[in-house]
Amino acid sequence: MGEKDDIRAQLGKLGKEIPGIVSSFSQLNAEVFKDGALSVKTKTLIAVALAVGLRCEFCTRLHVPEAVKAGASRAEILEAAGVSTMMAGGPGLAFAGAVLLEELDKLGIK
Repeated sequence: MGEKDDIRAQLGKLGKEIPGIVSSFSQLNAEVFKDGALSVKTKTLIAVALAVGLRCEFCTRLHVPEAVKAGASRAEILEAAGVSTMMAGGPGLAFAGAVLLEELDKLGIK
């Protein structure tokens, strides 16, 4: 089981502890990541950029595979991280170099 699965399993456990909150968040997530004025691909790239800017390793590990599934290329994901780095500064760049590249390499995205 990968880290992404571990995170999802832990969120499932958390959902048993605070079901209303986790269920509401899951509904929000499902609604947000539907095609609309922005495509799912664009939305997942925004999520990756925010994950990098906030230096959220768990978020990065969840949203990078979703971006790939939505059709984002390695170049697009890294460019989104670049926009985030411009907004987040040096800590965002360091995070992108460490966690984001590791996740893309682990997924075999060229």
